[in-house]
Amino acid sequence: MALAIVLILLVVGSVLFHFLSPWYFTPIASNWGAMDDTISLTLWVTGFVFVAVNLFMAYAVIRFRSRKGGRAAYEPENKKLEWWLIGVTTAGVVAMLAPGLFVWAKFVNVPEDAAVVEAVGQQWHWSYRFPGKDGVLGTVDARHISGVNPFGLNPDDPNGQDDVLVASPELHLPVGAPVKVLLRSKDVLHNFAVAQFRVKMDLVPGLVSYLWFTPTRTGKFDLLCEELCGIAHFAMRGSVVVEEETAFQAWLSSHPTFAQTSAQAAGNVAVGKPLYAVCGSCHGMQAEGNPALHAPKLSGQEDWYLKRQLKYYKQGARGTHAKDVFGKMMAPMAATLADDAAIANVVAYIKTLPDNPAPATVEGNAKNGQKPYATCAACHGADGRGIQAMNAPGLKGMSDWYTVTQLKNFKQGIRGAHPQDMYGPQMALMSAILADDQAINDLVAYINTFR
Repeated sequence: MALAIVLILLVVGSVLFHFLSPWYFTPIASNWGAMDDTISLTLWVTGFVFVAVNLFMAYAVIRFRSRKGGRAAYEPENKKLEWWLIGVTTAGVVAMLAPGLFVWAKFVNVPEDAAVVEAVGQQWHWSYRFPGKDGVLGTVDARHISGVNPFGLNPDDPNGQDDVLVASPELHLPVGAPVKVLLRSKDVLHNFAVAQFRVKMDLVPGLVSYLWFTPTRTGKFDLLCEELCGIAHFAMRGSVVVEEETAFQAWLSSHPTFAQTSAQAAGNVAVGKPLYAVCGSCHGMQAEGNPALHAPKLSGQEDWYLKRQLKYYKQGARGTHAKDVFGKMMAPMAATLADDAAIANVVAYIKTLPDNPAPATVEGNAKNGQKPYATCAACHGADGRGIQAMNAPGLKGMSDWYTVTQLKNFKQGIRGAHPQDMYGPQMALMSAILADDQAINDLVAYINTFR
């Protein structure tokens, strides 16, 4: 009897939990309401079976419980019952599978008027490519991938010259327009999943998969990789911003084409030298850094990273947080550089300065810092030289006290929280693995062993 009561309570509790639970689907933001209908139908069918089976078991426990003098009825076969079970089971399976097949048929057949965008995944970043005015994406090949051509576009393909390149984890799309997303991985298995759109698909190395949907409401939605892709899988996050057509076109036009990125001229050293005079007052005339002025070493750092940070200061993505005291000092300095050409010129001059490792000043246990650096090495390299494809700057030979400061800033949300900082949020997640200041010092002490 106790078992029967337990079974009945299990059924009642499960039903109540289903109807009263606060955990359910996120509000849908695409055309794929049929996904929800299919899942709901599956829940109803399986739920009915769950309730029926458990209530029958409770009934059987009570009805056929042991009684003194009772005898079991032996009936090895019951054709009627068997046919009923076959029929009901078949109907249940068909009810669950058939709608899913119809939905899948729609999912793999893309509307002819759907716009095309490519989403590229790599450990642990998202980037995107839109066709240009010709409406055709250029061909790509892994053999073309390099620091200056991270998408691997074929430079000899005229269709790719006007492709718009978005080197950012944030994807913008117009509301109400169907879009086909081509999915390509540059390294390992990834997954493109946006819960509010009810879409997800694997990115398989060596082939191009796809999915499609129509955004039905504006907003910003999380893009997640839902396929374990390495040590920093948890940090592979992006976002999809759905907006009106005018805003989308303005955003798209703000990004360069492949032809524009290929034609970017190197900075002029002669022009950049006098511009650096402002920088040298803090960072030193040889860009060696000055701890007393909280100015890190610049010489030896990658040019692409220096350019990005100078642009961030100019745009307000860095140096605007109330607690970023020294960032606020850097922001007006960056403002003296008129445009991207001026930034390229001053960075070109910095690259001519001698790269002498900054003196080690941080005291910590390098042995203890070796283990957490395995996470850092996935992006910054085993020797701390940095990897442009990972958007990770060099750490080797840089100002160790500055590295400590920035790790603390990431942990405290001083850096990496600005909406225009596309790469900081990932670093904020990574810095969270360091428990306290001592763990930070130990990590930086290990980085100092690369000198």
